[in-house]
Amino acid sequence: MNKKLITKRLEVLEKRAVNNDCFVIDWLEEGFVAMESPLDPEPSINIENGIIVEMDGKKREEFDFVELFIADNAINVEQAAKMNSITPLEVARMIVDPNIKREEILNYTTALTPAFLLKVLNSLNVVEMMMALQKMRPRKTPKNQAHVTNAKDNPVLLACDAAEAALRGFDEIETTVAVLRDAPLNALSILVGSQVGRPGVITQCAVEEALELKLGILGFTTYAETISVYGTEKVFIDGDDTPWSKAFLASAYASRGIKMRFTSGTGAETLMANTNGNSMLYNEIKCVMIARGAGVQGLQNGSISCIAIPASVSGGLKAVLAENLLATMLDLEVAAGSDQTFSHSDLRRTARTIPQLFSGADLIFSGYSAVPNKDNMFAGSNFDYYDFDDFNIICRDFKIDGGLKPVKSEDIIKIRRRAAKALQEIYEELEFSIISDEEIEAAVYANTSDDLIERNRVNDLKCAKKLVDGNINGLDIVRILYRGDYLEVSEAIFNLLKQRCIGDYLQTSAVFDRNFNVISAINDKNDYSGPGTGYRMSDIRWNDIKKIDQAIDSKKIFEEDDEQILEYSLCEIGRAKRGKSADEIVIGISVAFADSIKKTISNINHDILLKEIMAGIEEEGLNYRIIKILESTDLGYIGIAAAKLSGSGISVGLQSRGTAIIHQKDLNPLNNLELFPQAPLLDLKLYRQIGKNAAKYAKGMDADPIFVDNDPMARPKFQPLAAVLHIKETRYMEAIQKEKGKIPIEYKLISKKEVNNE
Repeated sequence: MNKKLITKRLEVLEKRAVNNDCFVIDWLEEGFVAMESPLDPEPSINIENGIIVEMDGKKREEFDFVELFIADNAINVEQAAKMNSITPLEVARMIVDPNIKREEILNYTTALTPAFLLKVLNSLNVVEMMMALQKMRPRKTPKNQAHVTNAKDNPVLLACDAAEAALRGFDEIETTVAVLRDAPLNALSILVGSQVGRPGVITQCAVEEALELKLGILGFTTYAETISVYGTEKVFIDGDDTPWSKAFLASAYASRGIKMRFTSGTGAETLMANTNGNSMLYNEIKCVMIARGAGVQGLQNGSISCIAIPASVSGGLKAVLAENLLATMLDLEVAAGSDQTFSHSDLRRTARTIPQLFSGADLIFSGYSAVPNKDNMFAGSNFDYYDFDDFNIICRDFKIDGGLKPVKSEDIIKIRRRAAKALQEIYEELEFSIISDEEIEAAVYANTSDDLIERNRVNDLKCAKKLVDGNINGLDIVRILYRGDYLEVSEAIFNLLKQRCIGDYLQTSAVFDRNFNVISAINDKNDYSGPGTGYRMSDIRWNDIKKIDQAIDSKKIFEEDDEQILEYSLCEIGRAKRGKSADEIVIGISVAFADSIKKTISNINHDILLKEIMAGIEEEGLNYRIIKILESTDLGYIGIAAAKLSGSGISVGLQSRGTAIIHQKDLNPLNNLELFPQAPLLDLKLYRQIGKNAAKYAKGMDADPIFVDNDPMARPKFQPLAAVLHIKETRYMEAIQKEKGKIPIEYKLISKKEVNNE
C-alpha cells in the first residue's frame, strides 16, 4: 500500500473543518449543476388569443402540469407579448441600474418565461445580485425570523426562548416539534412567550398542513410558510400534490386571516431524483413562479432543507442568492433561508449569509436558531444562539441592520421569567400539568433542554389533545391572562386576533411593530434608486445596534485614575544621571508607570512586574536603577534613552501596558537586542527572564533569546485597549512635561512600610 506523500502543513490542512463537507463534480443529466446547464431550454414564448401556446421550446399540448400552471397563472401575458424585442442582458442591466425604478422593472420580470429568467440571472455576478437584491426586495426595512424549538418539546423553555428571541428583535418566530402531538402546546408556548418579549411578533408552528391550519384557525398561530412547492411534476405527484391543491390550501389560510408563504429551494428536485435533466436554479425558477401564480404573499427559499445539495456543486451558493433575488423580481416577500446547517466551516457558513445580510432581505433568515442547535428540531440553523454576539458585532462593524440588537443579561432573565410565569398561569387555569416554580427557574437559566426538570410527557400530550380538540381558543388565553397579572400580554394576543379580522398584514412583506402598526411593501415600499435612497438606518436604530456589552468605555478608562493598590511604591530620588558602573542595568519606565496606570494590559501589577525584572538582574550579580523617561511614550525611545543612561549601556524598557524591550546604547532606536511587543503574552516568569538576559548582555555573555508564543489573536482582543492606554499615557506625559519638563527622573521601589516611615 502506497503511503500518501504529505507535508506536516498539508496534514493539518487536510483536517480543516471545510474538508468534512461533501462536494460533488457537476453531473448535468441528473441535475447536479447549479445554474448554468447546457441542458436547460432556450427562452421562447408564443401567445394566441391571450393564451400561451408555446413556452421555452414546448408546445402547450406538451406542457406538464407545472408548466401549465405557470403559463396560465404566473406570467403577465399582456406584457409578455412585448418581450420579444428585449434580451436577458438588457433586463439584467435594468435590475442593477439604480436609475430604473423597481416598479418599472416588475413590468418586465413578471412577464418572462422560466428560461428567460434563468438567462437574466446567469448574466449577473454575485456583487450585481447583491445590488439587485437591495433594490428589488418589496419592503424597505429588513427584518429577521427565528427558530425556537427544543428536543423535549418542553413548554416552559419554549416560552422563555420565544420571549428572549422577541426581545432580541426577531419579528417572526417559528417552532416545530419532536413529537407531532406536542404541536398545540408548542404553539401556545411561543405565542405567549413572544408577546411577553415584544408585542406584535407573529408566530407559526411548522407541522402537518391540516394541523397547522387548525392551530391558526384556533388563534394559536398567526402565519405559515411550510407549504412546499416543487419544480417538476413527478416530485409534486410523489407528494400527493399539485400546484392547484397548494393554491387552494393557501386560500384557506388567507381566508382565515393567516399570513402565508410557500416554501421551495434550489436542489429539492435533485434530492428527489426528478430534475427533468435541468439545472437546480431552472427548477427553482418554476417553484417561484408557482408561488406567484398561486397569489401567496411570499416565499421561503434559499435552498432551505436542501442547502447541502447546491452547496456541494460549483457555483451553488451563487444559485441560492439568485433564487432569493428571483423571488423579489416576481414581487414576492422573500424569507432568505440560512435556516439549515450546511457546512462544518465557520468561514463558509458566514460567507453563505453575507450576500443576504449585506443586501438586506424582507427576512434575512427564515429561521435563525434562537436556541443552541442541539435543541433545534429543524435540524439546526446556519447561525444559532452561540452566534448572537458575532452576528450583532458584524452588523456593528458594517453598519448593517440585521433585524436584531444586543440585549443585557438582566433584561433577558427578567423577560424569560415573566414568560414562564405567564404560561404557568395559563396551565393552572386550564388544569393542565402543573408548571412548578423550580421548573421555571431551571428554564430561565438553562443552556439546553438537558438542564431542565423532566416533565410528565404523557400528561402533556393529553393536555395538547385537550387544547386542540376542546373548546379552547386564543380568546380563552386572552381572558386567562387578563384575569391574572399579565394585562400587557393579554392585550398583545388580543391585538393579534383582531389583526386576523382586519387582514392588513396579509399584504406582501407584512410584519407588525410593537404597537401593531403594519409595516409592509405597501406603506414601507422599497424605493432604492442609488446612494442616499432606500433603507437608511435611523440614529435611534443605529444606537440600538452598536451598544454591545463587550465594548469598553474608552473615555471612562481615559478619565478615571487607576485605583489599583500596589504593595510597593516608586519614590522619586531626583534627576537621572548617566551611570558609570559597568555592572548596572537601567530599567526605563514610561511616564504613567505605577502612577496613573498601575497594571499591565493583562492585569499584572507594576510593582510585582518590576520586582521580577530586578530579581532577574540580581540573579546574574548585577545592579539596577529605575529611571522614568518623560520625553516620549514610544517603547523604542524609552529603551534607547535608558540605555544611554546605563553604565553598562544595556537597558530594559517598559511601557505601562506591559510591552518590553532590551536595548543597547549604540543601536538605532528602532533596532534592539530583544523586543516583546505582545504584552498579553508576558507573565512574571518571562519578565524575570528579561531581567536575566539584560544582565547577561551587560556581562558580554551570549544570551539565548527569550521565546514567547506568538498569538495572532492577541491583536483583535487587546489592540483597541492598548490604544486607549497609550492615549492615556501620552496625554499624561504632556501634562507632566509642563510641570517637570523632559528630564529623566530616577526612582527607587520601596514597600508601604518604608513609605510610612519616610
